[in-house]
Amino acid sequence: MDTPVDTPVEIPALADAEELSCDVLVIGGGTAGTMAALTAAEHGADVLLLEKAHVRHSGALAMGMDGVNNAVIPGRAEPDDYVAEITRANDGIVDQSTVRQTATRGFAMVRRLESYGVKFEKDEHGEYAVRQVHRSGSYVLPMPEGKDVKKVLYRQLRRREMRERIRIENRVMPVRVLTAQGRAVGAAGFNTRTGRFVSVRAGAVILATGACGRLGLPASGYLYGTYENPTNAGDGYAMAYHAGAELTGIECFQINPLIKDYNGPACAYVANPFGGYQVNRHGERFVDSDYWSGQMMAEFAAEIASDRGPVYLKLSHLPEESISALESILHTTERPTRGTFHAGRGHDYRTHDIEMHISEIGLCGGHSASGVRVDDHARTTVPRLYAAGDLACVPHNYMIGAFVFGDLAGADASQYKPYEGELPQDQLRDAHELVYRPLHHPDGPPQSQVEYKLRRFVNDYVAPPKSGARLSLALEAFERMRADIAEMGARTPHELMRCAEVTFIRDCAEMAARASLARTESRWGLYHDRTDHPARDDDSWFHHLDLHKSPSGSMEFTARPVAPYLVPVPDFAPTGGASRHLGEVHPESVATAGARDAAPVASAPPSGTVPVTDPDPDRRGLDHTGAGTSPRLLELLALTEQEPELTALLPYLGDPSPAVRRSAVDVLTETVPPGTGPALAAALRDPHGDVRATAAASLRELVETLPAEPDLREGLAAALTEDDPVVRAAALDVLRALRLGDGELFADALADPETAVRVEAVRALVSVDAAEPLSRAAADPSREVRVTVAKALANVTPGKLVADTLDPLTTDPDALVRAAAFATLAVTGCSASLAARAVAAQADPAWQVRSGAATALSAAEARVAVPALARALEDPNADVRKATVLALVRHSAIDEDARAALATATADSDADVRAYASRAL
Repeated sequence: MDTPVDTPVEIPALADAEELSCDVLVIGGGTAGTMAALTAAEHGADVLLLEKAHVRHSGALAMGMDGVNNAVIPGRAEPDDYVAEITRANDGIVDQSTVRQTATRGFAMVRRLESYGVKFEKDEHGEYAVRQVHRSGSYVLPMPEGKDVKKVLYRQLRRREMRERIRIENRVMPVRVLTAQGRAVGAAGFNTRTGRFVSVRAGAVILATGACGRLGLPASGYLYGTYENPTNAGDGYAMAYHAGAELTGIECFQINPLIKDYNGPACAYVANPFGGYQVNRHGERFVDSDYWSGQMMAEFAAEIASDRGPVYLKLSHLPEESISALESILHTTERPTRGTFHAGRGHDYRTHDIEMHISEIGLCGGHSASGVRVDDHARTTVPRLYAAGDLACVPHNYMIGAFVFGDLAGADASQYKPYEGELPQDQLRDAHELVYRPLHHPDGPPQSQVEYKLRRFVNDYVAPPKSGARLSLALEAFERMRADIAEMGARTPHELMRCAEVTFIRDCAEMAARASLARTESRWGLYHDRTDHPARDDDSWFHHLDLHKSPSGSMEFTARPVAPYLVPVPDFAPTGGASRHLGEVHPESVATAGARDAAPVASAPPSGTVPVTDPDPDRRGLDHTGAGTSPRLLELLALTEQEPELTALLPYLGDPSPAVRRSAVDVLTETVPPGTGPALAAALRDPHGDVRATAAASLRELVETLPAEPDLREGLAAALTEDDPVVRAAALDVLRALRLGDGELFADALADPETAVRVEAVRALVSVDAAEPLSRAAADPSREVRVTVAKALANVTPGKLVADTLDPLTTDPDALVRAAAFATLAVTGCSASLAARAVAAQADPAWQVRSGAATALSAAEARVAVPALARALEDPNADVRKATVLALVRHSAIDEDARAALATATADSDADVRAYASRAL
């Protein structure tokens, strides 16, 4: 007989707990956790990976990634420059030894991910297409097809040799790290589907639970409408704290720019290389800060609040090709609902710029500097307890840093064997009580109401601008919330999970408030803005602020001096030294407004209030599907878990049903048995369009891991004769990437009727330095193809044919073609005749052409270029002036007139122009 829906699940006895054992316990199956598990297993450890959801699609990487923000690629960036950049962005409060690990190991991690099948953007010759987004350093590596990163990682976990070492337990949520003899020995938690209590004994524990994304409340009022992944509720922060580990920088909040009302990133990192940028309502770039930091967010917030607000991501000036490319990234990899959101408002990037705002506050090491204190091997201050990813305090660590520190943690933790003593019964009882307490009063306040109240207090009292009084009120509120949390009711294991998350959020809220109260200065711009201590105080506070749980259970603080730098950074000179014990931080008296017996005094009127929208308590985000599933599809699903050979999949690849064939291609892509490449190439000739499209996407996804074998070349070459242009374009792309084609094969595709195919043909011809057919493509009737040719010639070995091809393109009837051709001259060389043409082009009515002409003059003789560039500093278009400044920088080392012109640009109205000119001087 079925249990009634409203009957609470039974509380399991502590003695009935399921006990698991392992060498290395990894908590969290996202970015860092997956890498930690793989590395520990590769080092011979038996690994247990616990994930409260399902590893296949959990964590911040679940929907993929559109790019890497911190790729230090040899020849494009230097590790020391990156370390200095992060140090400046964090106002000097940084342990450079940890940041340097990301800087020096990041490239090897990019190559490792590539070997798994993760794709990073490359040029036609296979070099990484790193972009400069910040004003110094080229660190941004796009991933236009990065939607499958998590799927690729899961495929690695499911390899036979990994399955022998890694046990995955999905739907198991740890709530406490267990400690004994002064070190981590395991964890306690429960199954979020069955409610069963689970204990784990381990040799080492790696926390990889992500940021605390559910700290502040979004402006929408929706609990899960957060900037960060809303499943990241601060689990690891709370577990590390209660295990006795030190946390650091908790007062340095994460606050990000986002799309107004959508709570998704505006994706400036993606849009910037395409020519997008942030402006105020007058269309002016306004950010002076060089790096996306708290200082930049302070400028951002000030602009929104001024009469120059709102702030926008400007895209409407871009050509159709750029907007289409952006849509394909932003509406798929980044946020699949984004296109629907804009369409619902009647907005289109071609006609509307995107209004931006700032996010709710959160805690995140990867995007600011608030996390668990770790050393350069991801070790916390508790022996055998590690932290990696957004949970760990490695400032601005981003995705690559999460992988690097997951790798470091897995390698170091792999040396330990399971704890052999008795697991601490008092800690198990406390964890059991935390998990199942809501079942004692199932009709108590629901988690959603209690969490909403808690996070409203965070917004009211903890979000910047901060003050001692507001932070003290926050601590009173959070103390009262203990009773509300203790009375929360639940009936199902899922509700128990949500209730446990509220306890984590409360712990993080108290840590954020107390740490902010302890640091009596302002630092990191908007991240820690104290109105009652508005100045930065390096004399007293050039320290890390560490917190930990004392033996009595109170929260205590230590001011730890910044260690001497490995990479010198002007304006900062840490000397190290002894730490300063601060002890507990007590709130200010806020019972009365001033002394009780004092007369009222005059004060300045309030500067304004920020209304907080009430939520709709009945709003639900439900997704119901009623599609049926055929037995053949169920068979395929079962086969996936068995890592089938190609022979087992062939009957499904030839099944009469297109749905089965398409699913078979998906299984083939996930399991990648020998022979996958030719089989996918054969699927490009499937009679059904969905199957062909899936095969094309799969080939592009796997291109870094497929062997360049003759059978694959034969299949791809045959696909070039198919009627489907998607197939032909994909075949060319893969032939180019795997170096399986030649100039003759690629040149034939220049006659293809589809523009997209001819564009791929141009890229393929560049990869083999085929200048002659490229010169013919310069006369293509499609503007998009001619623009591609003009840009691509920068990557072809320079010679007379290249110069002769560029010459007519600089006089092309289309402005974007002329602009691209001029910009390429900066790489191939700008002869006297072309320099004269570039000077004349500064009067072109199209700003793109004027910008390209300025770029071309960077490679011309200074006597011709500098006077023309000095005049171009008066151009009405800021992008033209920016290109002009960058061109003058190339001449400034040998030409005094160039330096004098740059000096005048330091007062330009555009923030980018000012910044680049100032840096050059």
